[in-house]
Amino acid sequence: MTKFIFVTGGVVSSVGKGITTACLGRLLKDRGLKVTTQKIDPYLNVDAGTMSPFQHGEVFVTDDGAETDLDLGHYERFVDLSLSQLSNVTTGQVYGTVIRKERAGEYLGQTVQVIPHLTDEIKLRISAIAEHDQADIAIIEIGGTVGDIEGQPFLEAVRQMRRELGPGNSLFIHVTLIPYVGPSGESKTKPTQHSVRELRNIGIQPDVLLCRSRRPLSKEMREKLSLFCDVAPEAVIEGLDTDSIYELPLTFEDQGFGDLVADRLGVNGKPDHTEWKKVVQRIRKPKQKITVAMVGKYMALKDAYISVTEAICHGGIANSAQVDVKRVDSEEIEKHGAAKLLKGMSGIVVPGGYGDRGVEGKIQAIQHARENGLPFLGLCLGMQCAVIEFARHVCGWKDANSAEFRSDTEHPVLDLLPEQEGVTDKGATQRLGAYPMRIMPGTNARKIYGSARASERHRHRYEVNNTFRSELEDRGLVTAGVSPDGSLVELIELPDHPFFLGSQFHPEFKSRPNRAHPLFREFVKAAAKYAPAQ
Repeated sequence: MTKFIFVTGGVVSSVGKGITTACLGRLLKDRGLKVTTQKIDPYLNVDAGTMSPFQHGEVFVTDDGAETDLDLGHYERFVDLSLSQLSNVTTGQVYGTVIRKERAGEYLGQTVQVIPHLTDEIKLRISAIAEHDQADIAIIEIGGTVGDIEGQPFLEAVRQMRRELGPGNSLFIHVTLIPYVGPSGESKTKPTQHSVRELRNIGIQPDVLLCRSRRPLSKEMREKLSLFCDVAPEAVIEGLDTDSIYELPLTFEDQGFGDLVADRLGVNGKPDHTEWKKVVQRIRKPKQKITVAMVGKYMALKDAYISVTEAICHGGIANSAQVDVKRVDSEEIEKHGAAKLLKGMSGIVVPGGYGDRGVEGKIQAIQHARENGLPFLGLCLGMQCAVIEFARHVCGWKDANSAEFRSDTEHPVLDLLPEQEGVTDKGATQRLGAYPMRIMPGTNARKIYGSARASERHRHRYEVNNTFRSELEDRGLVTAGVSPDGSLVELIELPDHPFFLGSQFHPEFKSRPNRAHPLFREFVKAAAKYAPAQ
């Protein structure tokens, strides 16, 4: 029987529930348990696919093509698993299903209400992932903040589940903020007390408090939280910031978090953190430090490219290098030039995106990398920009562009996928999820992957236009990876460059701190070699 852990948040949003869930998953996995995770998002969107990166950060894509919350990326990276569409539940999904069932007459004439029909559907989805993944432990993160009106049905559903599961089969962890008040020089527990009171009014008593704080919790503060929130003193866990988020599982283990949860659920097992300790040791003691530029247009929000940033970090771990990522706004390159803004960089990554804003700056950055032997990795739109740049400056097609940006160009080197013709709905209609790829013999990509085949995750509507493919190849742009039938370009490279690769897919989604994606591993290796020559 699967045991369930429910993670809630209080005081403020973005308090760290996702990282807490991911860290706990790692602690339990290292005890030999099969863990699965799920993120519940109380917004009315059906999925994250149509949401702005400025509001919601990146969209994380699973193997089965679900466009999900970025916290699933944390889960996959820390617990080293591959999740599915079952791992992200939204209000839009739940209401949509309940309404469809009502229209189909499945409720047999009942008055359809939040309780029990909506809560039953929520419980069904929580149980489904545990059954699908045959998990020993399912960790369910409930998004938002306790007190949000849209989160109430979900909290009511998990309250019911605790009663139905019986003693010892569920655990509630409440993640809160202990604010530090500057003028008085004090950390305050009152907001956490109020947050727990809100939870208890709903009928949920947390078993563990994980307290985000800028300063260590004193003994007196722990005792106050224990008394007023009715949790055991040892169940007050401190969540201090660390230099790297990958240090957090070991920090939590040192406080007894893993043992506490395992004991409460009756799933004791001796932890083996050998692999994770190696990761942390490499982060703490790098042999080299380098700086690479990430050129994009969502630079104001770190979460917009979080999987790319982490994948670059993983490449650094694999090479015992500390990689500082300098975020460069592509629109600034359009104003001031690539040479000025990319001076001193050891490599350039151009990530994905949509729309033509900032595209010319990305193209300038890629030209700078190609002409100066600077290691370059292009992802999705980044790869497409590399094709445009090559078409313009090597093939001499000055008007070369993507049909996404300019429909009247005579050289649309990127064009809409055939199956995208006539598509009007924006949600979940792109080429999404994992697709197989053939990697061409004799290419750098083949050496990097060490295999003739791979499976990678996609999220795009446009592809390299086969009308111009042979001419691009004749001028030196190598098609290094293709779809099984050869009709779609998946990887491009320049063989005589120190490192110049572009992928139509998103390799960042499959990278792990203990298992860097090959493209990021080799990109950082090339950047590390380039650094001394600057």
